[in-house]
Amino acid sequence: MLIIRTDSDTIVDMEYTRKLNLPELLKKKSFFLFGPRSTGKTYLINHQLKDNTLILDLLRGDLFLRLSSDPSELGPIIDAGLGAKSAVVIDEVQRVPALLNEVHRLIEEKKIRFLLTGSSARKLKKDHANLLAGRAWKAELFPLTFSEIPRFKLDRYLMYGGLPQVYPSAHPEEELDAYVNTYLKEEVQAEGLIRKLPPFIRFLKTAALSNGNILNFSEVASDAQIPPSTVREYYSILVDTLVGFMLEPWTKSKKRKAIQTAKFYFFDTGVANALAGVRHLDRNSNTYGNSFEQFIGMEIRAYLSYARIKDLLTFWRTTHGFEVDYLIGNHTAIEVKASRKVSPRHSKGLKALKEEGVFKKLYLVTHDKISTKSGGIHAVHWEDFLKRLWEGKIV
Repeated sequence: MLIIRTDSDTIVDMEYTRKLNLPELLKKKSFFLFGPRSTGKTYLINHQLKDNTLILDLLRGDLFLRLSSDPSELGPIIDAGLGAKSAVVIDEVQRVPALLNEVHRLIEEKKIRFLLTGSSARKLKKDHANLLAGRAWKAELFPLTFSEIPRFKLDRYLMYGGLPQVYPSAHPEEELDAYVNTYLKEEVQAEGLIRKLPPFIRFLKTAALSNGNILNFSEVASDAQIPPSTVREYYSILVDTLVGFMLEPWTKSKKRKAIQTAKFYFFDTGVANALAGVRHLDRNSNTYGNSFEQFIGMEIRAYLSYARIKDLLTFWRTTHGFEVDYLIGNHTAIEVKASRKVSPRHSKGLKALKEEGVFKKLYLVTHDKISTKSGGIHAVHWEDFLKRLWEGKIV
């Protein structure tokens, strides 16, 4: 049970149920479960798996020391604790990458199912960890989504995001500040991912201010006063620690030349706002529009992952300025506008993309409550769009 303060300052009770079903996943295969820090992986494991799995938490000092000094101890620990339980969870597996060799052996020899969680793939890559060569599939956990939050408050979400300890908090600003300062700054340095903190802090703010824009390493380097090579490395750190991701461009258009440079998005609107120093979202500002666009994209990304749909999520922009915010595979295109009233100019990117003859479903997602269809383009209110998305009716 969570407590949330509504826009009217009334305290109400709120329960949420995550869309990711770990028991169903483990019926099929062993899994890596990745997700940014504080998205609720440990809570979800304890809520869904504690009765039927052996949970080994590498944040426990004694267990970490025992397994880091001798990874072969994993087998005896599992033999002693598994009993009739159906699977083994290793939480924060990136803390002891060498354990993955033992996991590999136990999957092969004893057919044990594993759930291996982590908030960073960087250490696994750095240490050339055994990623189990297809013996474990990959799942992701994201911040809370529209479909998981009863009595969803859009403006609250756009401002503060969906981290489970932030969205329902009576003091979301404090929670975000703690997250940004403790994890994104101090822990990244403590894990040895960066050498000097001040340049990284300058980069984080600059990256947040350009969140959702086409990447321009030279501009970011100039604004943050660091070399472009360092900017590339810092973006790589954010991607590997799951704090953000690259949205790649769709470049197969033939009638109009498409740009080939990616966009970068932080994983959460609240985290992006906190890093950028945004303390208020003016309904008519570009910042509000950017947060709304990001929110819809994050919902699409989470739905595709949870539904195990493998279609790529991309965007399209031409050298002459035509743009569509999100493309799913080669079948669905979504343009996002924060406008309360739809006008023909909002559809120009979709109309240009339609001429390519590739995408069959075209959506214009807005705040306009009147749904229309014209020229094959569906204009739909954001809430209706998200309800249909999570019902499996968009993809």
